[in-house]
Amino acid sequence: MEYRIRLAEEKDMSQVLELIQELADFEKEPEAVEVSVEDLVNDGFGENPLFKCFVGEVNNKIEGMALFYNRYSTWKGKTIHLEDLVVRKSSRGTGLGSALFAEVIKYGHNLGVKRIEWVVLDWNTPAVKFYEKNGANILRDWDTVQLDEQGIKNFIANTNS
Repeated sequence: MEYRIRLAEEKDMSQVLELIQELADFEKEPEAVEVSVEDLVNDGFGENPLFKCFVGEVNNKIEGMALFYNRYSTWKGKTIHLEDLVVRKSSRGTGLGSALFAEVIKYGHNLGVKRIEWVVLDWNTPAVKFYEKNGANILRDWDTVQLDEQGIKNFIANTNS
């Protein structure tokens, strides 16, 4: 399969959102996606872009994407967080995911980051094996911690009383 990897443009965000939804479906959370095309355009291409995104095209259709953003580690300094790496089900196993992953790693290397990090579901065995094969360390002794929108509101309400 012949594909092309490039930085995403505003016009790509509807197809990027399709990939985000496909990932949510795969992760058994089809109702979890709240972001819109407008959000992606505003947040990724506004005055202070919050993320960058590489897309993989096959026959002028976006078949995969890797969305990432800058972070800072108090121990290491500059890092990148790979939020999502998604390839349409119909294009998995073609090397497109590996090419997108490699593009993010090269980008981080060129920026001089000390670490690139992401999370992976423990039951997603193909992804875990892929990352381990590519030299990633799976930190099984760390838990992901989140405070969702309702949790934030509850916290604020409880601290303002």
